[in-house]
Amino acid sequence: MTDALSSASLAGKVAFVAGGSSGINLGIAQRLARAGAAVAIFSRSGDKVEAAVQSLGAWGCEAGGYTGDVRDYDVTESALRDFGQRHGGIDIVVSGAAGNFVSPALGMSANGFKAVVDIDLIGTFNVFRASYAHLRRPGASLIAITAAQGQRPTPFQAHVCAAKAGVNMLVQTLAMEWGPEGVRVNAISPGPIAGTEGMARLTPTAEAEERLKARLALRTYGTPEDIADLALFVSSDNARFMTGAILCCDGGSVLGDASAVTNALPKG
Repeated sequence: MTDALSSASLAGKVAFVAGGSSGINLGIAQRLARAGAAVAIFSRSGDKVEAAVQSLGAWGCEAGGYTGDVRDYDVTESALRDFGQRHGGIDIVVSGAAGNFVSPALGMSANGFKAVVDIDLIGTFNVFRASYAHLRRPGASLIAITAAQGQRPTPFQAHVCAAKAGVNMLVQTLAMEWGPEGVRVNAISPGPIAGTEGMARLTPTAEAEERLKARLALRTYGTPEDIADLALFVSSDNARFMTGAILCCDGGSVLGDASAVTNALPKG
């Protein structure tokens, strides 16, 4: 960890993490808590929210938990308003709720396509739009969790490609609209991250996992800590001049298939 990152302090900051009860987003919530922020978790499963909030206690931060669906604007806004009022405003908002499954477009129902767009794209809009009135500005940092599919067409991922491309454009548009008020809006694009539900679905066998790793430039999966450290940096004053960025932390996933490179490397 660099000196700049290790010195990044969020003491006195208030963070709201949507989709933060598991996986990458829980890792982000824990990293923000470890840096000193008060953190709220917002997710659909009450049991998971409760467990996530308890996990934040290891760093002695003030933590809150809210059960709700990012597709419901009123419920999302109510949670943001409550946590914001308790702490005099919100400094950091992470929108990370997402859905995915593998399917060709012709094997996908309209409802299946819509569900992913609603969670990923509409959900991100709801979280960010509902947060605006409660942001402490200037200085607020908003982070969307996107994916390589938002920049690279991927077979059997038409729903995710459409949703994440929309998330990327939403991030960059809001960065322009809200920048004059001192609100930064960025996106983090994780690649394959070990131990997540998403990778369990996309590569359910050891053979599938090895095939995917062989296509990555770095030939390995990332960890939740890789994404959490990047989120900490983007949330901190170290990134005060950064907005509208789509930040890839993906082992080269967005670059496409790098498997052919192995045979082209010098031997010995």
